[in-house]
Amino acid sequence: MKQSFLFLLGFSAAFWGCRPVESTYQGDINHDPKNNATLSDRLHENEWNKPIYRETEPIRTDLIHTRLYVRFDWDKTQLIGSAELTAKPHFYPTNELVLDAKGMDILRVSMDGKDLAFGYDSSFLTISLGKTYTKEERYTVKIDYVAKPEEIVTSGSMAITSDKGLYFINPKGEIPSKMPHIWTQGETEASSVWFPTIDAPNVKTTQEVFITVDNKYQTLSNGALVSSKNNPDGTRTDYWKQDLPHAPYLFMMGIGAFKVVKDTYTKKDGSKMEVNYYVEPAWEPHARAIFGETPDMIRFFSEKLGVEYPWDKYSQIVVRDYVSGAMENTGAVIFGDYVYKTPRELLDENDQRVIAHELFHHWFGDLVTCESWSNLPLNESFANYSEYLWDEHRYGLDQADYNAINEAEGYFQEAQMHMHDLICFDYADKEDMFDAHSYNKGGRILHMLRHYLGDDAFFTGLRNYLEANRFKTVEVHQLRLAFEDVCGEDLNWFFNQWFLSSGHPVLNVEHQQLSANQVTLQVEQQQSIEDAPIYKLPVDVAVYDDSGKTVHRVVVDQLFNRFDFPVRGSLKNIVFDDTQMLLAIVREKKPEQMYIHQYYHCSRYKSRLEAITGSSTVSEKEGGKLVIDALKDPFWDIRLAALQRIGRIDEEYRKEALVKINEMAVRDANSKVRLLACQLHAQQLDKTKAVAFLEDRIQHDSSYVVVAGALKQLSKLDVNEALKMGRTLEKEPSAPILLALCRMYENYGDSTEVNFFQYTLKSGVLTGFDQVRALNSFIEYISRQPVSFQLHHISIFSDLKETGGDYTLMFLGESISYLIELLNEELKEINDQIQLYEKKKALEEINKLKLNQRKIEDCKRAYENLLN
Repeated sequence: MKQSFLFLLGFSAAFWGCRPVESTYQGDINHDPKNNATLSDRLHENEWNKPIYRETEPIRTDLIHTRLYVRFDWDKTQLIGSAELTAKPHFYPTNELVLDAKGMDILRVSMDGKDLAFGYDSSFLTISLGKTYTKEERYTVKIDYVAKPEEIVTSGSMAITSDKGLYFINPKGEIPSKMPHIWTQGETEASSVWFPTIDAPNVKTTQEVFITVDNKYQTLSNGALVSSKNNPDGTRTDYWKQDLPHAPYLFMMGIGAFKVVKDTYTKKDGSKMEVNYYVEPAWEPHARAIFGETPDMIRFFSEKLGVEYPWDKYSQIVVRDYVSGAMENTGAVIFGDYVYKTPRELLDENDQRVIAHELFHHWFGDLVTCESWSNLPLNESFANYSEYLWDEHRYGLDQADYNAINEAEGYFQEAQMHMHDLICFDYADKEDMFDAHSYNKGGRILHMLRHYLGDDAFFTGLRNYLEANRFKTVEVHQLRLAFEDVCGEDLNWFFNQWFLSSGHPVLNVEHQQLSANQVTLQVEQQQSIEDAPIYKLPVDVAVYDDSGKTVHRVVVDQLFNRFDFPVRGSLKNIVFDDTQMLLAIVREKKPEQMYIHQYYHCSRYKSRLEAITGSSTVSEKEGGKLVIDALKDPFWDIRLAALQRIGRIDEEYRKEALVKINEMAVRDANSKVRLLACQLHAQQLDKTKAVAFLEDRIQHDSSYVVVAGALKQLSKLDVNEALKMGRTLEKEPSAPILLALCRMYENYGDSTEVNFFQYTLKSGVLTGFDQVRALNSFIEYISRQPVSFQLHHISIFSDLKETGGDYTLMFLGESISYLIELLNEELKEINDQIQLYEKKKALEEINKLKLNQRKIEDCKRAYENLLN
């Protein structure tokens, strides 16, 4: 799973929430269906003051096959279903089957046409099998039920904002901007909202789903579409079959009037596999631009891992109001509507990292699955690292390293608030595992392991791990053993300090040249050893001297470490962690000349970036030349960093820099670089020329990001001209443009801009936190308007209550309360004025104030009614 805008790094880390752990025990003598408690549950709740330990769910029953027959009551937002579950005791004989089934009406339970006795408490369905079965005996039970997702009590976290399981989006077609459709979300344990199952990650079952819908709808589920049969009542039944076992949380359905854009992937044996993209009709022309590199990704990962993509198809579907970022349902991945981007929007950013993330899960998560949520990093750290692998392959090493640094920073931000073992057995709630540890830190740890073992051993180890555990569930030790089998070395030291401990190294690095032919490197581990181990860190140190570059592999394994290296001639530089692979906070200072040398002689992105940002005296001649040369760097973020240092360079290079900036403002290939160059160039011009230049960029630049930024800068120079140009952009299907207009109108817009806000908040172009940002601007805008104007347009808030996304609804009440507070302040001021005029007996003024008072009170009541 890719977390919701995951990461809104620091922001999301603060909001990952908790909800009660639900355990499923089949036939366990400790299980009490009346209170849903088990011995382990009571331990989890610390009833006997025992420490928490989140063990893997006991397997009492092997779920072998799941066959579902489903249809939908769109008006009631219910699923009418029949589940046929084939199972057997795992080892011990049993006469009952306990299933997760949340918030359902259980109509009948039977076997071979005969009713079975059952008990149901809205969470667990306990079925009496009528006899005791042994582990050699299979049985099939049939459950007729109605799933009622809107009636269950839901909760969620920042990673997965709802556990409702089954979602009807605009089922009655009342919202013009949303196509009526249905989708599911199973992770972590919400599949049991729409079908009875054993809802745990260490369960695997094959699957059949018969979906009956109106003929106008497309359907999508796991596996292959075996048949599609028209029914006499005008409906159609699609039969989807997944022959390979997978976990229940990966079961999926999508239903709606989607357009299906068909693509293919050619396997190594020459056979072709379907790769399809399900999108709303309006997005059909752009589906290939969004998802078109998927076949190449499948090929790349299959070859890199040495394991062919193991499933029978790969479909991707985009839905509205999704509760997370994306989800790796086997062969049928769901994405939130943030991936909808026109070709022009794709010039600024794409979602290939998310696409790669979900695809890689089909090996790590779907094929080989973590056996417990404590072991979630065995799913998510690999999916996270796939983003690095794809960046490295598709966009180059610099882009991969750039994103890796951002991933590490996301983890460091979270670690400032809390740290835990990567494989975590004492979480408060399973949702807590979806954080910057399981994702960001896990991905960086895999990169360090790859560096230590070397590519051949690393990818051979992964291949062996996948092959040995195909369609099984695993814990972290199986990963370690797979690598040990390849490299022939005990890797407990690595797994203990990185997977089974908390924290990260904090290193102070210094070097001294005490003699002409030797340099000494001192590395001190400064992390708290109460919170983190003393690390063993194999790391490469590069020494540059008159003979060139010499790389030394050293091992930092003490609190204080000293290493001596030979120097031939003069020492040019010493670079700790030459390949920039460590997940560590490294504190190091160097002479200015070494930073300058580092830019020209070290190839890794981070080293070049540190050379620019670490250089403190760029005004000197060599430092100025470094910045000028960095403006021509092949990687965009280095050019961006150089632009940010322009104001500090020596006058000798200023003229050359301004010429280069003018060129970059128009021609640089990267929109972020062009935007900053535009801003810097405009600052060098007089007002008339700057306005003309910015207008030209707004009219002619291909990037929405550049256009939005130029519009913002123009508003500071000539607000009337900015408003004039802004109004020509109001229907652009671009979040950066619409948000730039929102920010401008909240400060400068007149009463006519209310139509723009109404369109923007309802159009569906802005989703997620973008819609929240637009709401914030609208609140500031409307708070500047008269109360009669506010009252006249209060329907905008009513519409948002019905059509707003989850994040908008999360903040809508707070926004309305803010407006009420402003009105209360106005009422207090009016009351003070009335009291003053009463003393003066100024009846005419009092009447005017009371008339205004009534209007404000009417508006306040209208807002309060919205809250109610």
